[in-house]
Formats: sequence, C-alpha cells, structure tokens
Amino acid sequence: MNLGTLVIMVTLLVYFVLKNIRVLLSQQQRGRRGRLPPGPVTLPIIGNMHQLILNKPAVFRWIHGLLKEMKTDIMCLRLGATHVIVVACPQIVCEVLRTKDEVFASRPTTFASGLFSFGYKGSIFSPQGEQWKKMRRVLTVEILASSMEGKLHHLRKEEYDHLVRYINKTLSSDMACPINIVNIRHVTQHYVGNMIRRLVFDKRYFSDLPASSTSGPGHDEVAHVAALFTVLNHLYSFCVSDYFPALIGLDLDGHEKVSKDAMQTIIRLHDPIIEERIRERSSTLEKFGEKNEARDFLDVLVHLKDAEGQPMLSLEEIRAQTAEMMFAAVDNPSNAVEWALAEMMNMPEIMQKATEELDAVVGKDRLVQESDIP
Repeated sequence: MNLGTLVIMVTLLVYFVLKNIRVLLSQQQRGRRGRLPPGPVTLPIIGNMHQLILNKPAVFRWIHGLLKEMKTDIMCLRLGATHVIVVACPQIVCEVLRTKDEVFASRPTTFASGLFSFGYKGSIFSPQGEQWKKMRRVLTVEILASSMEGKLHHLRKEEYDHLVRYINKTLSSDMACPINIVNIRHVTQHYVGNMIRRLVFDKRYFSDLPASSTSGPGHDEVAHVAALFTVLNHLYSFCVSDYFPALIGLDLDGHEKVSKDAMQTIIRLHDPIIEERIRERSSTLEKFGEKNEARDFLDVLVHLKDAEGQPMLSLEEIRAQTAEMMFAAVDNPSNAVEWALAEMMNMPEIMQKATEELDAVVGKDRLVQESDIP
C-alpha cells in the first residue's frame, strides 16, 4: 500500500467517524429533553449493534433476555445513531399507542422509505405533518370514497372474469404440461398486479398490444410485479446506512443498489402513463374547460384542484401516491390467498366445508360476486 492510498483511507475514516459523532451528539442533545429508558452498556459510535449482530437470527430472544436481566418492562437499545425503544408491558403499550399516539404515529425514516416515496411526497411513508395530512385527505375523500368504489366496479369484475378464464385455459391446454398445475403464487400475485394496474392506470398491460382475455403477464408486467415485491422486501429491512448515516452512498450491504434498481423499473413503467395523462388534462381543459368523468385513480389525482383552481398535486406527489397505492395493495391479498389455500390443502375437511358453503350460498350456476360477501 503506497502513501497516497494510506492518506486517502485515513482521511475517509476520520471523515466518517466525525460525521457519525455529530449525529450521535445531536441524538444526545435531543435525548436531554427527556430521560431515555434504561438499557445495556453501549460502545462508542456503534452502540449495541455488535450485540444485535452476534445474536442473529434470534434477536427477539436476546431482547427478552435483557428485559428479564434488567428487571424492566421498557428498555432502550442504541443501534448506531438510532434509539430503539422496547416495550413489554400492556399498560405502557396503551400509553404509547393511545395517549402518545401523535408522537409515535410516524413510520421510521429510512433510505428506502425516502426513495420509494419520492422524498416523502405520498401518504403512507410520510412523517406526520402537513404533507401527510394533505395526501391522507386526498386518499380518504377522493380515492377511497364509496362513490369511487361503485364507479370502478366494472374494472374489478373484468379482472375476476379474466382470472377464471386464465385458470381454465391453463388447466385445459398444454400450458400446464406435463400435468395440470396452477402456480398459486404466480397467479395470485399477477392477478392482484392486474387489478391494481386497472384501478390506478386503467391498464392491464403496459404495452398497447392487444391481448386475449386468457393471456398471461408479459415481460413488463412480470418485471413490474417483481419490482413491487422487491420494494416491499427492502422497505424496512436492515440497511447499515439507516443506522450510520455517514455510510449512505457506500452501499456496503448492497441494499441501496437493489432499492434503486427496483424503483427505476417502477419509474420506467409508471412515468410515461402519468405524463401522458397530465398532457391529456391540459388538452381537455383547453377544449372543454372541464374534466371528463374519472376512469381510474390516476384521473382523480391529475384533475384535483385547489381553492384557486390550480392543480392540487404536483408531478412528484402524483408519482409518489400512485406508487404507494401499488405497494399497499399488491402483497396482502395474494399472500392471504396463498396461505389460505395451502392451509385448506393440508386440511381437506376445511376445503370440503368451504366448497359446501359456496354451493349453498352462491350455487353452482354462477360465479361469486362482491355482493355475496357480507
């Protein structure tokens, strides 16, 4: 190692140490405003991070052991520049979630959450504040309104029918060779992907190529669903730079690259549709002076106006909110269906009971409708 390389390494080391020290000092100054709960002894800069790593993967057992050892129901761990509060008492939990709800309401701010929310412009990941209140109002009043649910019923029904036809084609053709197999995970994930794309963009496919009612996902659709699940898997997963902010950009664990690649896919597929709809809004206003009936969620977001008659949402806010609606909708339904079917396959008597209930309530001469669900 030559002298120049050594000087660079020492300089970088000093820089990152000083930067982390500044962060820790700011944390300590904030901590002086109120006492922190008791916790185990910490090391300079890294805090209790070494203990967490040494006790993986059974970190929860280590934490429970510390609580018993310290004879306390509330404890503070310091992971780098972040304080983590552990609560194991129902009364304290009630105080945290009810009495002090406003203090603890915000989600953690991480590298991934800032990236996926376009700088906290949406409603899901934004810290509690004016931006969060604005986007939450848009969601509850405009997107999740019962009138909007009724308007888009035909889109949901089309996707139900498409799912049934796709499965029927898979079972009755050579698609399932050598034996008739339906990949439940693949089908449910892409069904939900199709559904949310229809509701947000009024598109099942990103390309304009005509597709039959039984065709499966194309290359872009597969990439889109994969990117959405990658985002969810990396949203609040462990990232070293979240606890040591000076390391942002070095990407020591590869977390940042994976997150950026997933967002690039989503931006590549979403942005042309959003930008086209904004241009369409401008041309519609010039010709007719008013917007047409909203055909999907994106139409609602694009045509919202403030008190002065100007667009209420910026491009970044629309990009963030459309992406967040995708994140929120794509995993839970598909995971629940896959889990439920797997459990019923392991317990045939439950499967038989569910089949009999469907036959009794719905009958055998039609498909299940939304109105059948109480």
